[in-house]
Amino acid sequence: MSPTLKAALWMIGAIVSFSSMAVGGRELSSELDTFEIMMYRSLFGVLIVVSLAGAFGTWREINIRNMRVQIIRNLAHFTGQNLWFYAVTVIPLAQVIALEFTTPLWVILLSPLILGERLTLMRALAGIMGFIGILIVARPDMAGLNSGIITAASCAIFFALTIMLTKRLTRTQGITCILFYLTTLQLVFGVIAAGYDGDIAIPSAAALPLVILVGAAGLVAHFCLTNALAIAPATVVVPIDFVRLPVIAVVGMLLYAEPLDLWVFVGALVIFTGNYLNIWSETQTKT
Repeated sequence: MSPTLKAALWMIGAIVSFSSMAVGGRELSSELDTFEIMMYRSLFGVLIVVSLAGAFGTWREINIRNMRVQIIRNLAHFTGQNLWFYAVTVIPLAQVIALEFTTPLWVILLSPLILGERLTLMRALAGIMGFIGILIVARPDMAGLNSGIITAASCAIFFALTIMLTKRLTRTQGITCILFYLTTLQLVFGVIAAGYDGDIAIPSAAALPLVILVGAAGLVAHFCLTNALAIAPATVVVPIDFVRLPVIAVVGMLLYAEPLDLWVFVGALVIFTGNYLNIWSETQTKT
């Protein structure tokens, strides 16, 4: 089997998992708030990470170095994920995913400040195209901005911060250590945020499978994406990931009667083109 086909199969798993998490999050919103969803998702993640660390004997990787970066990284991810879960409950799923695709472009724009990387002409062009794509998707002059569009666009910024801080951590920390603090710190944040009013909802018997789905889908999605990137170059993986947009658009249409908005696809195409041109340019530079 060719590497491209293997990567495509892993990406199918990622696309299904990301889509399942979006649907699960929307369905849970009638019973749990976003903080509670994140709390239960993180609890499930802790159980998985601890089990895997015990099974593979990687406990020794866990240490308290770089705790400041760990805390900031997980605060960024916790904030971004909460904004994402809120967005999927108030605007069409396709619109959320289209705006989420701007995450790599925010990495381009913010990496000179956080990672000290150079802002090249192609990176700047990709950032401009991403901004144009956001305007096409949001269409503030036609549809008017709302809380869903603002939170969906904002979550991409926090996801970009998460990616860059994760990259910094990988220079000195193992994957088990990163995943351990990813789950445990966000469980703490979730308990604090969900319980600040003294009332944490317990999932009903009907909601419990959805809580498990959301927790499992998040871990599986990133596992599949990581494997795809390990097998094939980003120039192959990114176009496959773009399939997530039409898939979630069809899911939204079938499950929630959401209309297929042509401008969402046009804006997403502009965002994707900016992403792809930058990745292609970086690949050519390295070769």
